[in-house]
Amino acid sequence: MEEIRQFSESERNWAMICHLSAFAGFFFPFGGIIGPLICWLSRKDESMWVDENGKASMNFQLSILLYMVLAIPLCFILVGIPIIIILGFLKVICIVIASIRAAKGEIFRYPISIPFIQ
Repeated sequence: MEEIRQFSESERNWAMICHLSAFAGFFFPFGGIIGPLICWLSRKDESMWVDENGKASMNFQLSILLYMVLAIPLCFILVGIPIIIILGFLKVICIVIASIRAAKGEIFRYPISIPFIQ
């Protein structure tokens, strides 16, 4: 079982918002990256917990964007369509799980996430 850390309610809320702000991508172009980036940059120096969750959210969003771009050419041979659908479902499910865990003070490791930001 994952370790539960003790952070203030504000820290846990901001960590949760870092993950949830990725849903902006469903409303604005590149909102899935810009939302977590703004949240993370605004609070990363104030809290280690927000910094850790912001990096995780950014890395996952950048990874999903990369995978989607790589899957687009595969759509011409129909293999890319199910890949893009699966990536979309994975994105939504992981964001929800990560948000809930961050609010509880638990660590969540995104699957298939490339660590671009250390």
